[in-house]
Amino acid sequence: MTALDAHTGLTTALRFPEGFRWGTATAAYQIEGAAAEDGRTPSIWDTFSRTPGKVRNGDTGDIAADHYHRVDEDVALMRRLGVTDYRFSVAWPRVQPTGRGPAVRKGLDFYRRLADTLLEAGIRPVVTLYHWDLPQELEDAGGWPHRETAYRFAEYAGIMADALGDRVATWTTLNEPWCAAFLGYGNGVHAPGRTSDLAALRAAHHLNLAHGLAARALRGALPGSAEVSLTLNLHAVRARSQAPEDLDAARRIDAVGNRIFLDPVFHGRLPEDLVRDTASVTDWSFVRDGDLETTAAPIDSLGINYYSPAVVAAGASESPSPWAGAERHVRFEPAPGPRTAMDWPVDADGLHELLVRLRDELPGVPLVITENGAAYDDYADPSGNVKDPERVAYLHAHLAAVHRALADGADVRGYFLWSLLDNFEWAYGYSKRFGIVHVDFATQRRTLKESALWYAEVIARGGLGEA
Repeated sequence: MTALDAHTGLTTALRFPEGFRWGTATAAYQIEGAAAEDGRTPSIWDTFSRTPGKVRNGDTGDIAADHYHRVDEDVALMRRLGVTDYRFSVAWPRVQPTGRGPAVRKGLDFYRRLADTLLEAGIRPVVTLYHWDLPQELEDAGGWPHRETAYRFAEYAGIMADALGDRVATWTTLNEPWCAAFLGYGNGVHAPGRTSDLAALRAAHHLNLAHGLAARALRGALPGSAEVSLTLNLHAVRARSQAPEDLDAARRIDAVGNRIFLDPVFHGRLPEDLVRDTASVTDWSFVRDGDLETTAAPIDSLGINYYSPAVVAAGASESPSPWAGAERHVRFEPAPGPRTAMDWPVDADGLHELLVRLRDELPGVPLVITENGAAYDDYADPSGNVKDPERVAYLHAHLAAVHRALADGADVRGYFLWSLLDNFEWAYGYSKRFGIVHVDFATQRRTLKESALWYAEVIARGGLGEA
């Protein structure tokens, strides 16, 4: 038994299937920096982070992890870890500054060079087209609650497919549209900071529409072998008890947290209970004829981002709430167990529950874990080492849950650890560290944490446990 096995209690080697994709993931605004270089214009996150009181310590992504200037160094780190895939997002305002019209060549060249550097290192580039950095000019014109934004996104998707289609085989349209809609427009804790249930619901629909339109645009521009996907942060929702009112609370959160995306994308319909729950907010007349046929454009896989479960009971949420139609009926309860630096409960069983649910509800749809990880209060010790045993235990438990789901028949094709680098953690600024590579933001020095070395071993042996 290894020391790690003794720490986690796992004594049996868990091998993953041949060809399983081992990756890491990042997002443009969180790592790139170079916020005003080579034609890039402000996104909603540039504007939001410069608004006093919105981001902890007044932090911005102006420099972040300076990845824009350190691509070679960062890809070399990935190569050292042995990852097979790297999931990164494109900054929309870096390549199409106003969200309309022709692209900026220097912006496209940056992503071409990143993809080329990855391929030279033997790493598959996986592109996410939208990880929350909407061009500010499109927000000024109405943002995601405005239907036209979906068509602008499809145009942008076509531009990127033309630019990178010969280098990139896997494309994700949107990352976590729930956060973009409900944290950005519902309770306003994310950019652009609006607080309107109606705006959030309109945004959710137009993000679904944007996904469908973009999927069609990608199919029209990419080789037939290319993969098109969508990434959702599905909520593992648990009722506090079996009391009818608590079960109804869980149903409400499942409707506005999960099925608001799953049903339009995979079944071409709106959840009937969601429409009833939100009747006091909207009659959904912004959903036009043909929209739900568009949202259900076929995709090749579904990405799942998972960090922790939620426990709910009948009650009322704090206001403003991101849970449109549920805020007066649902209260979130503290979940048991250890917690991360984000104060999120650690519970790998929630990931297994989600994967088994999707096995049953979406037969034939391959699944990929596109984000999973944890923030802890990491620091470099006097010798320069960064020891993070809590993160190692977190990752170990969640990979074991993925393996258990595989054994239970879930078609899981890969795992992307969040995140490669410590970065700008949205409204938390630089106060929370998710990376397996420590970044000294004053010097931009990178240091592999204990978790990075552990992950490299997992990849090398194709699983967990004894070598």
